[in-house]
Parts: sequence; structure tokens; C-alpha cells
Amino acid sequence: MSGLPRLNGVIGALEKGQVAFTSFCPPNPSDAMAFASSDYDGIVIEMEHNPWDSANLRDCLQYMLLRGQLVKGGSLAPKVTPMCRVPVNGVEMAQWQAKQALDAGCYGIVFPHISTVEQAYNAVAAARYPRLADKERHEPQGIRGDGPTAAVRYWGITQQEYYAKADVWPYDPNGEIFCILQIEDTLGIKNLPDMLKNVPGIGAILIGEGDLGQELGFPRQYDHPALLEAMAEVVAVCKEHDVVVGHPHATAANVEALIEQGYRFLMTGVSRTYPGLVKGREVAGRD
Repeated sequence: MSGLPRLNGVIGALEKGQVAFTSFCPPNPSDAMAFASSDYDGIVIEMEHNPWDSANLRDCLQYMLLRGQLVKGGSLAPKVTPMCRVPVNGVEMAQWQAKQALDAGCYGIVFPHISTVEQAYNAVAAARYPRLADKERHEPQGIRGDGPTAAVRYWGITQQEYYAKADVWPYDPNGEIFCILQIEDTLGIKNLPDMLKNVPGIGAILIGEGDLGQELGFPRQYDHPALLEAMAEVVAVCKEHDVVVGHPHATAANVEALIEQGYRFLMTGVSRTYPGLVKGREVAGRD
């Protein structure tokens, strides 16, 4: 099991010290299929602001499988790693959408609107299987139900191999599940140090600058000083705790500055030809 190659390309880039590039993807097979041959490390199938449809999500994942690509690459790892943003806010303390996305084969979950330690704990727990208290890394205590048949098929490994790999990275260095928490309000910023201190298993913090700007009173004013100051605070806290921090709106105009500021999980928009990806890979030395 330990000899299996890294399957999650986003994790693969980050553990090499690189900047990872991703994009939101509309939840339809045609877009997913087009993204599958792109230069993104991963995509996040966007189901927070689109209807939740687990069957459609499964179809999106299947259309991302390119057999020739896998054969040429000599690995089961997909060229572009599929992840999913689930619709539930942290305060709802839900788990079932994450369970269904992971059971379909997703390699990561984006959890919106995480504002407290309890919500962060619940999100990470939703992405993990339970284990006894005398076992290594038993906290956060997993609450994911056991039914990964489709995920095993999609990943192309045995069920026992899946269990060995289906934990959150970097908490489990061999884990392939990337757990991303969105900080989108001032309460989340206030509680972020305690989240990162007390909840192991957080793979990255993604700033929701749109919602944060709404609360601050400056909606869609991404260059407002108050918003930039709040975002800089999140970046500083993540750096202090050595946790990857992400930005949802990287463009050709700002991507160099974002990398200099310390963002390592960059989303360059929905378009498959978005210039931020090309410029970002150039600046990050990924070409």
C-alpha cells in the first residue's frame, strides 16, 4: 500500500513546495471533460451555488477519466484532480454531502462558511473514517460512513488500499483527501488561530472574499483597503501555523502579487482558458 503513487495532483504540487492551480468547474459533464486535459492541478466542481445532484457529480468525475492519459502517464493519478464544493454552511453542521462526494470519488472537499472551531472540527470529521482512541491520529473523530464502492472503482485501487489512502493530508502524510475550509466572515477570522491550533487535518484555508466583502460593507470591491487588511490577517495566521492559504480570484493582473504574499492554492476562475493560469504557472516556475 505504501508503494502506491501520489494520486491527488493538488497535494502532489503542494508537498513539493509548489503553488497549486485550480478552478471552479460548473457541475456538468461537458465542462468537466474539457477541464480534464487542461493544465490545472485540480478543479472544484461547484455545487454550493448550483443544485446538489450526486448523480451528476458522479457523471462529471467519469467524464474526466482519459484512459490514454493514464496509460501515457504510467499512473492511476488523474491529470486534473477532481474535488467538490458542497452547499452546506458550517453552522448547519452537516456531513452527508461530503460523504456522497467522497464516495463518488472526489479527492477533496471545499467546506463553505466555516466560522468556529466546532464547525472546523465537524468539517474535517466529515472527511474521515472513524478510528479508536488508542489509534494514531484518531482526532478529529471521523464520522464518514463506510460505503466507498464507487470511489474505489474510480481511483482504480483495492478497497483496502483505498482505506489506507482515504485520510486527510497533510495530517496523514500518505492521505489523498484534501480538506479545504473557507473563511468568509469576521467571526471566522477571529476564530482562525484556534481552528488551526486545535483541529488537525485542515489542508488549506480558502478566503471567501466575496462574502467577507459583503459583511464588511464593500461587496465586490476586491481592492477595498478594509477587505485587503482582513485577508492579509488570514494569510498571516496561516503562515504562522504553516497551513496552505488559498485565493479564489487569481487573475493575470494579480497572480504574481498573490504568490509573493504567500498564497499557494490559487483559483483562476471558471473559464478553461483563463489567462491567470498561464501567467500564474509562468510566475510560479511551473512551465
